[in-house]
Amino acid sequence: MKVLEFKNLTREEGQIFYMRKYACEAVLELPTTSLETKINFAIEINPFGVRTVNIAFSEPLNYPVLPVMKVLKEYIIKQDLAGHLPC
Repeated sequence: MKVLEFKNLTREEGQIFYMRKYACEAVLELPTTSLETKINFAIEINPFGVRTVNIAFSEPLNYPVLPVMKVLKEYIIKQDLAGHLPC
């Protein structure tokens, strides 16, 4: 399983400088098919630079949630470190 892309990625404006909130449609490649689902996620950076990602699904998934969450969190952190997410 892997994340193919984020479609319609938008950032929600906020007043807290160490937390960024986003909304998008995540396209996932599953072992037998592909899945597109709407997600909201937030990236919070603590004083030591450790990133914490919180993900919320807009609709229930027809697939186990824990593996999807793990893959999404890894993808989000990698995209953030590479500078591909809107600031």
